[in-house]
Amino acid sequence: MEEFDVNWIALIVAAIIPLVTGFTWYHPKVFGTAWMKESGMTEEKAKSMNPGKTYGLAVVFAFIAGFFLWAQVMVGGGPGEPHGVEPYMTFKHGAFHGILVAITVVLPVFATNALFEMKSAKYVLINVGYWVLTFALMGGLLNAWV
Repeated sequence: MEEFDVNWIALIVAAIIPLVTGFTWYHPKVFGTAWMKESGMTEEKAKSMNPGKTYGLAVVFAFIAGFFLWAQVMVGGGPGEPHGVEPYMTFKHGAFHGILVAITVVLPVFATNALFEMKSAKYVLINVGYWVLTFALMGGLLNAWV
C-alpha cells in the first residue's frame, strides 16, 4: 500500500471548520432558534456553558474527525480504488467523501440517539444537516489541500 504524508496544517484548519459552520448554521436567523426549541436549550443554560472547555474539546473532536476524513479521501474505499492521486485530488471528491461519511455514519448514530431521547425529526435534520455541510467542507479542504 502506498504511503501518504499527512498535511497537519490542513488538518488543523479543517478542525476549525465546524466552529465556523456552527456559528453560521446555529445562528438565530438560520437554524439557531429552531434548534434551541427542538433541543430544549435555553438562554440561561447556554450562558452556564464553560466556553474554554466546550470550544477546546470541540476542536479536539473535530481534529479526530478530520483525521478520519483524511484517511477516507486519501486511502479510499479499498483495493483497486486509487485515492490520494490525480484525478481524485479535488475539493469536489473530498466533499463527496465528507457527505458519504455524514450520511452513513453521522445520520444513523444521531438519529438512533434522537429516537431514544424522543427528539423530533426536525431536531435530527437540523443537526445532521450541519454535519453534512461541515464534513463536506472538511473533506473538500483535506482532499484539495495537498
